[in-house]
Amino acid sequence: MGTHVINFSSALRAALREDPDVILVGELRDLETMALAITASETGHLVLGTLNTVSASQTVNRIINVFPASQQSQIRTMLGDSLRGVISQQLVPRLDGKGRAVAVEVMINTGAIGSMIRDAKMHQINSAIQTGHRYGMRLMDQSLVELVERALVAGQDALDLAHDKSSFARIVGGVA
Repeated sequence: MGTHVINFSSALRAALREDPDVILVGELRDLETMALAITASETGHLVLGTLNTVSASQTVNRIINVFPASQQSQIRTMLGDSLRGVISQQLVPRLDGKGRAVAVEVMINTGAIGSMIRDAKMHQINSAIQTGHRYGMRLMDQSLVELVERALVAGQDALDLAHDKSSFARIVGGVA
């Protein structure tokens, strides 16, 4: 950035002219970059990008909501068809004081999740992730519970990052 290209969107546009197999976008910041990334993914490129969100459903919502209301239905359709997955991570201080442990939420775009995205039923995605263990999916709270159970992080630190705090406290017990 700054040396070869002036911004992410011009870099992505230039990358598409080179016929790459994989495109890594450091951060999906603006509408033009997101539109180009989605277009690239629809043309068969593997596009990896980062976004500052704390959950898979929030990531999908952020992408959709960047676009004007008149385009959101089209973007939902494009995402529902071309998105392969979302991985969200949060770093939690370790109990032993040696850095941080990573808590991970994984959403794989199954047929059901693709339909939820296309039909604007984002509120159902967490349930699909929770029941999609056989596809490798997991909610952030499930990952946080595992870190507490393995005594890698403090219950309170995990609770602070949990999405459903009351359910998390019931599962972990004694954390309030």
